[in-house]
Amino acid sequence: MYPNWLIFLGWLLLAGSAAGCVYLLYAGWVTRRFAERAQRRPSAAPPASILKPLCGEDSDLYENLASFCRQDYPAWQIVFGVQDGADPAIAVVRRLIAEFPAADLTLVVESGRRGGNLKVANLQNMLPAARHDLIVIADSDMRVAPDYLAAVTAPLLDPATGLVTCLYRGVPAAGPWSRLAALHINHGFLPQALVAERLGARGGCFGATLALRRDTLAAVGGFAAIADRLADDHALGEAVRRLGRKVVLSPHLVDNIIAEPSLAALFRHELRWARTIRAVAPAGFLGSVVTQPMVLAIAALALGNNPLAAPAMLLAALFCRFVMVRMVDRALRLPPTPLRLVPGRDLLSFAVFVASFFTRKVAWRDRTFRIGRDGQLILDGDSPA
Repeated sequence: MYPNWLIFLGWLLLAGSAAGCVYLLYAGWVTRRFAERAQRRPSAAPPASILKPLCGEDSDLYENLASFCRQDYPAWQIVFGVQDGADPAIAVVRRLIAEFPAADLTLVVESGRRGGNLKVANLQNMLPAARHDLIVIADSDMRVAPDYLAAVTAPLLDPATGLVTCLYRGVPAAGPWSRLAALHINHGFLPQALVAERLGARGGCFGATLALRRDTLAAVGGFAAIADRLADDHALGEAVRRLGRKVVLSPHLVDNIIAEPSLAALFRHELRWARTIRAVAPAGFLGSVVTQPMVLAIAALALGNNPLAAPAMLLAALFCRFVMVRMVDRALRLPPTPLRLVPGRDLLSFAVFVASFFTRKVAWRDRTFRIGRDGQLILDGDSPA
């Protein structure tokens, strides 16, 4: 005979799994609706400066950066920044400068560090070289289409808009771990972000693209205001909202080129993401367990006190997950995802979720950081800023 609390727990897990099934179908529908949104055509195209902070040579770095040099846009500048004179990314940038002589490309090499977030420190070093009033920041592992710059700067023509951001598709470069990472982005992170936006959450701001006017950046205190934040993109979005200006999610999607060399590297990367989300939205992060109906059904099955309902719920959860994956594949124009990878991917995501509650350290670009109580980023061995 099972104790009452164990029976209650079993039914609670099944209820959570059922709610998760509803979430999956809703997330698939929201993703499809997002993909159908029309992109705004700009009425004007003011000159823009793109800031590309670099650290090391990512997979396909040359093609990623070259895509920003092929923009269908009247006038733009690209500022590349590194903090180490021996960084291999420098050779890639010099190749770009040689092969795109008509492009306005600038390389900044400066080691100055002001704050715990090294990417933001890099941006602070780069900003003086940016000549235009429109500032666009994009991570080094992003690849874009020729209409990217026109699409992400168009909303900034409205004075009420303070910042424009983009979501991204995961594109695996090579190997099984990269495929698993892309599956997480395309069928986990991206639909969750769109559901949050649909429900009115205000936290969406992504390093794939942050576009804003120079006066907006100055009004929030510049990059110095987010120099110690783990979630620098989220912190910048919140600072813009505090000014009373809108943060707009562009319907334009960019491609995140992923190269994960091992399971350990993939786990460390996703653990940093999970700790970032937990730091900025702890309640929402805890509630996100409902997006894992398969795992919840497996837990109910393991309890053994619902011999009929638990297996049925597990089958329902798998069915809804597969349907959602196919809906997202079609909406994002992705190759069909091998469904055999999905259960393992969900178990890995749950392992990352659990692990995020047992550490205050994250790995980022071969460095280890501690996360302070207020989400500040502290290089391990340093004192809090």
